[in-house]
Amino acid sequence: MVCDVRSRPASFRFPQFSRDAFEVSLRDAGYKHEFLGESLGGRPDDPRVYQTNGIVDYFRRRKARDFVAGVDRLVELSRTQRIVLMCAEEDPLQCHRFLMICPELLERGVTPIHIRRGGVLESQREAEDRLLALNDLTAFASGSLFVAERNSALEDALRRQAQEYAFRGSPEQMEDF
Repeated sequence: MVCDVRSRPASFRFPQFSRDAFEVSLRDAGYKHEFLGESLGGRPDDPRVYQTNGIVDYFRRRKARDFVAGVDRLVELSRTQRIVLMCAEEDPLQCHRFLMICPELLERGVTPIHIRRGGVLESQREAEDRLLALNDLTAFASGSLFVAERNSALEDALRRQAQEYAFRGSPEQMEDF
């Protein structure tokens, strides 16, 4: 099953990945599809989850009732079938899947594996270690002496990464809130 977690499931550059065309292609190829972009997308409609600078606060968003329900739905689906979370970014470190959804999946005992360009698989742990290295926090990477502090270091690194890659609403959008 492909679970589409794009907030705006349309592509002008690749129209075959726009929601309607994509659903038909998946169905014709024998795959199930479920759109979860409203609850799990990186561009939420809720103004309370935006910081004053217009950036989505993924940590606040993860507490929203509809987000929790979306993650619960993913976990429920994963019990009976393989799930692919589909978004637009190739690098998990630049996508809300890794920055917002994966931490919640891990909390519920689901360990994501990221499919990278060329079909290369990157484990969640490998992606986390890569993020820690980018933030000069390799002392907390897998196999380090400071494993007890890993979660705290990872949370800091996730927050920093989200400041750079989380959706940023335009000033006009912020005025509408």
